[in-house]
This record gives sequence, structure tokens and C-alpha cells, in this order.
Amino acid sequence: MPLADHLRELRRRFLLAALGIVVGAVAGWFLYPWFFAAINAPMEAIADRGQGAAINFGTVGGAFDMRIRLSLFIGLFVSSPWWVGQIFAFVSPGLTRKERRTAIGFGVAGAVLFLAGGALGWLVLPNAVTVLTAFTPDDAVNLIDARTYLSFFTRVMLVFGVAFLLPVVMVALNAAGLVSGRTFLGAWRWLVLLAFLFAAVANPLPDAWSMIAMALPICALFFGAIGIALWSDRRRARRRPA
Repeated sequence: MPLADHLRELRRRFLLAALGIVVGAVAGWFLYPWFFAAINAPMEAIADRGQGAAINFGTVGGAFDMRIRLSLFIGLFVSSPWWVGQIFAFVSPGLTRKERRTAIGFGVAGAVLFLAGGALGWLVLPNAVTVLTAFTPDDAVNLIDARTYLSFFTRVMLVFGVAFLLPVVMVALNAAGLVSGRTFLGAWRWLVLLAFLFAAVANPLPDAWSMIAMALPICALFFGAIGIALWSDRRRARRRPA
């Protein structure tokens, strides 16, 4: 295909991906009250505890700005299968049938794990906010900036989602023949250490039990990826001529 055709196809896929994000953002605009109620729930829990807490919109357009930002985040999250599919549709003509099936498998697994990690972050965050604000002195009030609060929520969800993608990267490296399953198995101590270091840095709660609860699912995914890599190595060894 000539370069001009490639560029036209890239532009078309980019516009389709952007259209999907816009549609998702419109849906996010109407879902905003539900999402805002969910992220505002910790504030109500803090108020029930007897401490003043509220999301503070520091400017006249602060509430509108937060609705736009949260709608865009919801749009990106909801429409992720669509725009990832557009990326795959752009590169798939240059792939063989086997490579196309492999790419679809990795894409589906990556999307599922990313959403699972984001969901885990969403479940952890309300408790994190409640625990962290418990250190507020009795004569003080929590007036949390809305933009900072939203950035905190979205950052933690994205970090959890990316962490759950690491096993997919491990399996992809093994499928490409760059790292064997035995190499991953020999480095299992380092992988466990990496999981706990990540949980210690990304964990918004100050206690060790929440860090352990975060690290254990990541370790389970690591060992699952090692098992898949070892199985793939044995299958390739059986297919290799004597």
C-alpha cells in the first residue's frame, strides 16, 4: 500500500477512535451524577464520623470543569475497547492469520486485566480517603480541592490498571521468544519483591495489611503468567524437529 493510502487509513482510524471517545464522553456527561455521588461518598462517611469534609470548587467554573474532566475520563474508560480496536484494525492488514489471532488474544486479555485493575483501585479509594482524612485534627476541616481530588482518583485507578497489565507483557515477551518461562520462574523472588514495592508506593493507605492485600493479586497474576510461559515453552519444544 502506498504511503499516502497508509496516511489516509491512519487518519480515518484516528477520527473513528476520536468519535468513539466523544460518544463515551457524552455518555459520561449523563452518568456524571452517579459517578460524582460515588466519589463523594467518602465525604459523607467523614461527616458521619463527626468531622467536617467537603469537595471544594475553588472557582466559579470549578464545578463545570470537574464535570468535563470526569466525563472525558469516563469516555476514555468506557470506549477503550473501541479505540483499541481501531488501532488493531490499522495494523492488522500487515499481520498473518496466526499473528492476528495472537494480537486479538493479547488485546482482550489486556483490556480485561486493565479494567479489573481499575475496578480494584475504585474499590480501594473510598476506604483510602476515609483512613487518610482520619488524621485531621478535631478542630480542623477538610476542604479538598475538586481538581486535586479527581486527579487522585483517576491516577490511582490508572496505576492499578497498568500494574495488572504487566503479566500480559510477560507473556508477550515469552511469545516473542525473548524471555523463557524458566527465566521468569528463576526470577520469581524479584517479581514478588517488585509487586510488594509497587503496592507500597501505590497504596494510598498507610497500613501494611492493605499493602499485602494489594500485592497478593499482582503476585497471583505474575505466577499465572509464569505458568502460561512454561506451558508455551513446552508446546514449542514438542513442535520443534528432533
